[in-house]
Amino acid sequence: MFDWRHPGEMIRTMRDSAVYGPFVTVLAHSTRLDPTAEAIVDERGPLTFGELDRQSNALARGLAATGIGGGTVIAALCRDHRGMVLTLLAAGKLGARVLLMNTGFAGPQLAAVAEREKVGAILHDSEFTVLLGAIGTETPRVLTWVDGDVPEGAAVIDALIAANSTDPLPAPARPGGLVILTSGTTGTPKGAPRDKVSPLQSAQFLDRVPLPRGGTLVMAAPIFHGTGLSQLTLGWALGNRIVFEQRRFDPVRTLADVAEHRAQTLVVVPTMLQRIIDLGPEVLAKYDTSSLRVIFAAGSSISPDLSRRTAETFGEVLYNLYASTEVAVAAVATPEDMRLAPGTVGRPPVGCRVAIYDEQRNRITTPGVVGTIFVSSGLSFAGYTDGRHKESVDGLLSSGDVGHFDAEGRLFIDGRDDDMIVSGGENVYPLEVENLLVARPDVLEAAVIGVDDRDFGKRLRAFVVLADGAEGDPQEIRDHVKANLARHKVPRDVLFLDELPRNATGKLLRRALQDIDAEDASAARPE
Repeated sequence: MFDWRHPGEMIRTMRDSAVYGPFVTVLAHSTRLDPTAEAIVDERGPLTFGELDRQSNALARGLAATGIGGGTVIAALCRDHRGMVLTLLAAGKLGARVLLMNTGFAGPQLAAVAEREKVGAILHDSEFTVLLGAIGTETPRVLTWVDGDVPEGAAVIDALIAANSTDPLPAPARPGGLVILTSGTTGTPKGAPRDKVSPLQSAQFLDRVPLPRGGTLVMAAPIFHGTGLSQLTLGWALGNRIVFEQRRFDPVRTLADVAEHRAQTLVVVPTMLQRIIDLGPEVLAKYDTSSLRVIFAAGSSISPDLSRRTAETFGEVLYNLYASTEVAVAAVATPEDMRLAPGTVGRPPVGCRVAIYDEQRNRITTPGVVGTIFVSSGLSFAGYTDGRHKESVDGLLSSGDVGHFDAEGRLFIDGRDDDMIVSGGENVYPLEVENLLVARPDVLEAAVIGVDDRDFGKRLRAFVVLADGAEGDPQEIRDHVKANLARHKVPRDVLFLDELPRNATGKLLRRALQDIDAEDASAARPE
């Protein structure tokens, strides 16, 4: 783990970061500290820091031989495993720019992003081969993980590593950088560059989250997104080994990994946590998870019901990060925050500022008054890769969310600014209704959208996923909302689904709900 008492090591770390970026820098430090320590564990077994360092050297040489070098944009389309980690490390050592692709992409999305970002090479798992036809056969391709036939013309990462020297490489002329994509829930994802990031800036998490040192972290969240990647980097910096899920998330497998490795930390997105908790007491009791000290969740809101049930199951170990691809870290809710103020996303950690502004962009200081959330953090955002930018006020960047502070300074998210529904002249944010519904024991998930209405402009439509054995009664759902919220927040339509549409990071795809045939919902509408 980093030893800030040694000024020479701190200077070297800062220098390395300016050349290689944070990921290679943390690996180099950990390798110097103990090259024999386990860095990752995946379905092939463990790899030490020293092995990752040497294998990424060889991979970098192999990629260079195929024409991939400094300045090349490498698209990485991989699950969480050593192939993804080695791709990130080799690219950093070459000075190549890494574009982290979402494993949930459809072919057209993949092709559109690759064209916009000027992808010069793609490293991918063989399961995604069928998606790559639109990119073109002239783009160099390397398979990071082979679980089927090798397509003609594609190199294989294992072969490149075996065929090349593991000796250290000369430093690149300039750092390559990293591009993280937005969630893409409303269209083609935008690219957010991370060209200048110090590994020290990730330490702002430690102000609010007591991440263990020298232990084990189970990584269920995908590392192609900011949550997983940041916690992988910070986990290494703290001397932890990282245990990856076996290709795809499975809630029972996750519990087994925590129990088998006596993990102190679990990193998830909220939908994963929901699926774990929904396994029920009988399944949960089969696995000894008493080693857990931190469940780190980020990516979407956590309902008061889910935070309560998590505390009942695992104890007070849940830490909820409020962040976005653009603004990075904004706030962290501790177990105490969520116990005292259910639904809060907590307070900004050290180095972050959060403020709320009204429509005229006057700052709101009164507790309880809702406005647009603006954030400043140590991770700067200079604009999307297509030239567009987020709105900024007073040096703070718009998060795209609306929310409010309570009297104690805790932040609450009321919804996305573009999710607000105006029904009969009244403003409704879906999250309030959704949180009320998921608190019911017979409801696993709920989503609320606005649909066109002749009389009210928009009316509310609720989509509900029922618990096993529950019998859905649309009128009972409406009556429950009417008994707890204002009349204009009662959904006129209630539709029961087997599951809600989500992307690979667990974000709800509200546009997909809009596309569900209206006649399917009309049967649940009151007479």
